[in-house]
Amino acid sequence: MTGLLIAGGAMLVLGLLLSGLLALANTRLYVHEDPRIDVVESMLPSANCGACGHAGCRAFAEAVVAGSVSPGQCTVSFPEAGEAIASYMGVAAQRDEKRVARLACAGGDDMARRFAHYEGRQSCRAAALVAGGGKSCTYGCLGYGDCARACKFDAIHLNKNNLPVVDEEKCTACGACVAECPKHLYSIHPVSHHLWVACSTHMRGKDAKESCLAACIGCGMCAKTQPEVISMNQNLPVIDYSKNGMATPDAIQRCPSGAIVWLEPGGKILYGAKALEGRMAAGQAPEPKPTESEAVPS
Repeated sequence: MTGLLIAGGAMLVLGLLLSGLLALANTRLYVHEDPRIDVVESMLPSANCGACGHAGCRAFAEAVVAGSVSPGQCTVSFPEAGEAIASYMGVAAQRDEKRVARLACAGGDDMARRFAHYEGRQSCRAAALVAGGGKSCTYGCLGYGDCARACKFDAIHLNKNNLPVVDEEKCTACGACVAECPKHLYSIHPVSHHLWVACSTHMRGKDAKESCLAACIGCGMCAKTQPEVISMNQNLPVIDYSKNGMATPDAIQRCPSGAIVWLEPGGKILYGAKALEGRMAAGQAPEPKPTESEAVPS
């Protein structure tokens, strides 16, 4: 009996000692959290999409309170919400230039040829595991809508030719589609990047053309027109966006397939006259989504 009392007393003393040490550590090591973080977080959309470059809305709120980012860097919030946060913090909203996701492919079912019929789970990732997905162009969009399902903001829809179309008004540049696409066709760009290569194939001329009417055939006409902005790499034009101010619609005029286009605000697609004439002659006029496509006057 005496042994039990001694053991119980020892445990009690040890428990009290450890509790005291924890209380002391909590007092000495406590990190004060600015209450403004909770207020700023409550003004955010709670999307936790990562479009702002932070892990989530809480991390972004901490950065705003710390003064390392501006409230306007949250592209999901309405401008009014950014202004409200800025007013609360006593800083300028400084809303950044809008960025959107863009697809480097125009090969819908009306343009791209399929060499096999895929049956199975309607997923680009699943189809890509079976002979690359069944399209002759192994670089192109498979059209099963993984990107549209991954988008939390309903900003991507498949058109009638099973090609994804990004709604720039709804797009928040969160990057979910970039991570989801197994062909790595999406990238995030400021809307001021008007010149765009809507193709990712590295096949050469004849093979590319036989695989997809919208494919770049590597002729280099665009690079010859604006060599200061465009260069060729593995049969595909590469745009130097550090010289974006020098880009003009002239670069798309001589493109025979329409693989390089000029994008107007709101997603309006302008094709070179040569490409538009060629497609219309083949009975393949460009898809008028999201707004009517036009040819740039030569």
